[in-house]
Amino acid sequence: MKSNHYCVIMAGGVGSRFWPMSTPQKPKQFLDVLGTGKSLIQMTYERLLLIAPKENIYVLTNESYAGIVKEQLPNLTYGQILTEPMRKNTAPCIAYAAAKIHDLNPEATMVISPADHLIVRENRFSEIIHTAIDRANEEARLVTLGIQPSRPDTGYGYIEFSKDKNVAAGSVTPVIQFREKPDLKTAESFLQSGNFYWNSGIFVWKTATVLNALQQFEPELHSLFAGDLTEYNTPSEQEKVNAAFHACKDISVDFAIMEHAKNIDVVLADFDWSDLGTWGSLNTHLNKDTDGNAVIGKHVHLYGSKNCLVNVSDDKLVLLDGLTNYIVVESENMFMVLKAENEQELKNYLKSAEAGSPEFFKK
Repeated sequence: MKSNHYCVIMAGGVGSRFWPMSTPQKPKQFLDVLGTGKSLIQMTYERLLLIAPKENIYVLTNESYAGIVKEQLPNLTYGQILTEPMRKNTAPCIAYAAAKIHDLNPEATMVISPADHLIVRENRFSEIIHTAIDRANEEARLVTLGIQPSRPDTGYGYIEFSKDKNVAAGSVTPVIQFREKPDLKTAESFLQSGNFYWNSGIFVWKTATVLNALQQFEPELHSLFAGDLTEYNTPSEQEKVNAAFHACKDISVDFAIMEHAKNIDVVLADFDWSDLGTWGSLNTHLNKDTDGNAVIGKHVHLYGSKNCLVNVSDDKLVLLDGLTNYIVVESENMFMVLKAENEQELKNYLKSAEAGSPEFFKK
């Protein structure tokens, strides 16, 4: 029987905050940052097989990454690897995928998932997603997943939902509003109020519903990608898509749709989740020794060192003495020793380093 469930993995980012392992040539979604033997996109693909058959799973990525996607996910056909000629944020990507899939199956329900999330309890993830799919199919609703917060984190956006009903994990409830990344005091107030969850960036909706929302709130974007579906799933698809990307604005799906639409629900999720946006967020998921050090690498020797994250290749011998709260990462011809407290400055450091040593940052 033909399935109406489709999944789209968004895998076009450059992951600059995971430098030096993550580079423009091979960003973090294609790396084994956890030392498990699988890249993040491979883990995401396997998780989504719980939701949709393999022929209904697509990857959205930059055209320069099509080869590595095919290499890491050999069960995908090239027709399931949707490429963008340039980065224009998430709304154009989703418009493209929704239009293509809607042409294939007007009854389709889409699950949009970033490629670089860590989700530990995959069966619970599947249960939550199926709850979201059921809601998206009941009415013309845009459904997102909220993650129960474990701390007042300032690195995530938040979803505010109504206190009017008794909601619990696994419940579906209307969204009041999306809130940008807060300062610490505001984040603490969110947790105290009890009706704010982290914004996961995972969405579920029928293709018809999201295309209608685009037509209402971003008619130009809708016209470029979905005004005419006749070239999708034909040899001229890529030419059409490339022209649309060159003409469209750079805008996120949050700004394009989610901050305007009124027909939005959130499923309150309680599985362990991280968007692995930084080395620090990765560190919370790694095993530690008795001194709080997390180590990936077979030949790392620590002396008088505490609360460090060390990630080096297995063929390197590394000795560290007297470091506390540092991030130490080696990758090919690049090496970083960074105070953990300065991790938010990494992008600025990289701009300076690229100016002084541009040969190491060739795109």
